[in-house]
Amino acid sequence: MPRSPTIFDRALLRKCRARAAALGSETFLLDRVAADMAERLTTVTRQFPIAVDLGTPNDAVRCALAETGRVGLIIAAESDARRLAPDFISVAADEEAVPFADASLDLVVSGLSLQFVNDLPGTLIQIRRALKPDGLLLAALIGGASLGELREAFAAAESEIEGGASPRVAPFADVRELGALLQRAGFALPVVDTDRLTVRYDSVLDLMRELRRMGATNVLCERRRTLLRRATLERMADIYGERFTDDDGRLRATFEIVWLSGWAPHESQQKPLKPGSAANRLADALGTEEISTGEKPDRSF
Repeated sequence: MPRSPTIFDRALLRKCRARAAALGSETFLLDRVAADMAERLTTVTRQFPIAVDLGTPNDAVRCALAETGRVGLIIAAESDARRLAPDFISVAADEEAVPFADASLDLVVSGLSLQFVNDLPGTLIQIRRALKPDGLLLAALIGGASLGELREAFAAAESEIEGGASPRVAPFADVRELGALLQRAGFALPVVDTDRLTVRYDSVLDLMRELRRMGATNVLCERRRTLLRRATLERMADIYGERFTDDDGRLRATFEIVWLSGWAPHESQQKPLKPGSAANRLADALGTEEISTGEKPDRSF
């Protein structure tokens, strides 16, 4: 079986997150995800005795879920043992090697972490296997529309100054691809939706400093290993300002959050009706005339 390509340097990702914590983490995206995740969970009219938070970089999601009253035991699974959550039961676990037994969990959540997994289909399959029948996955990822402005400005500046562009913003997954991945992983009732957020900055350097404090700097394996040239950075800032400045002089940056949810299959779940089993005809509901297969409608006027 062919191995998935290695896109992200996950050892470097752990270093970036540790550096972000030392600088003072910027958490506004995670705070938003945590609040939205708690709200989504409260719409599900059931309890989840055992839950795992897989890879979320801080405690925001866990604390929000605890406040809902819908979740019993919450286990924090963190790939960097130095950052294990002191206020929760914690295990050192990488998102690419989910260590939980089959059919052992009622709920798996993840906030802004799975977008850095090299083998996302494999991780989703492992999560589905770890869920009990009728167990729920609820995850938020950074989507493909994120930081399109920064990507465009960097590509234009490098092409102009250095004669070619290097990868600087991760190729985050597309919404349609994620829906297909949930189905391939065996989830029932899969749902994918997006939340797009525009954040404004005084300068592109403020944006880059904030990304550093999110632990979201470049961790691509194919990244350029040489230092960014000053001329390229200055030209990138000029292009960004020319193309993405609002009337008040502030720059905009787009963040897309993609939400995934799916259930481990269970016999109690709704299933599509078999063809021909409907009690009422669609033509009757629409108030139109039914045309049988092979029969052409009358086009005479």
